[in-house]
Amino acid sequence: MDTVNTRKRLDADLSELKRMVFRMGRMAGESLEKAVWALKNRDEETARSVLENDDSIDDLEEKIDDGCMEFAARYQPLGEDLRAVTSIMHIAVDLERIGDYGGNIAKAAIDLASKEPMKPLIDIPHMVECINKMLDLSLTALDTRAPELAMTVFTMDDEVDDLEKQIMREMFLMVMEKPERIEQSFKLMNVSRTLERAGDHVTNVAERVAYMYTGKTIRASQYRRKRDA
Repeated sequence: MDTVNTRKRLDADLSELKRMVFRMGRMAGESLEKAVWALKNRDEETARSVLENDDSIDDLEEKIDDGCMEFAARYQPLGEDLRAVTSIMHIAVDLERIGDYGGNIAKAAIDLASKEPMKPLIDIPHMVECINKMLDLSLTALDTRAPELAMTVFTMDDEVDDLEKQIMREMFLMVMEKPERIEQSFKLMNVSRTLERAGDHVTNVAERVAYMYTGKTIRASQYRRKRDA
């Protein structure tokens, strides 16, 4: 009976850790989405709200880390339980970085809010839409114990990379035509580069989910489009 009760407590504590991860994932995704919206709409107030919420994401990452350490000390987990708690710790780090990227984009939005946009933003919002879809799939895979769903995220990161390259090419061409656009162009290029990195961190989350439920180290690079040498 004691073993049964211990198992119930372990499952309950692990579920609570996962709930915190889901909350953190939603917060990180919203941070990116709101920051890009603020950039597109030149909304300084919204951008500042993203920065104000950054501490909440950091605090939650710390809470998850402490919870995982306590879980490990209390239960001394093995097998899937051990993979779960170590993976959750890594996932929280990736989500915290995504939240930081939202803050970085919000700062760019504040800098550009008073400037006349050089062009309508189309590809950058598409990037964040793709990234948040990847994040939703990764967290759903975590919730439903579906490693195969997590693995569908891998090829989606190719689309994020393609959009980033397209933005870079376009910005360089616009600067060549009108050198006075250089400051705004470089800020937008930095935003696209930041989103590309966010996509990489979501891919890390998907890799961790796949590992958690299969026990195998699965690399996204094995499933993604081959890069040019």
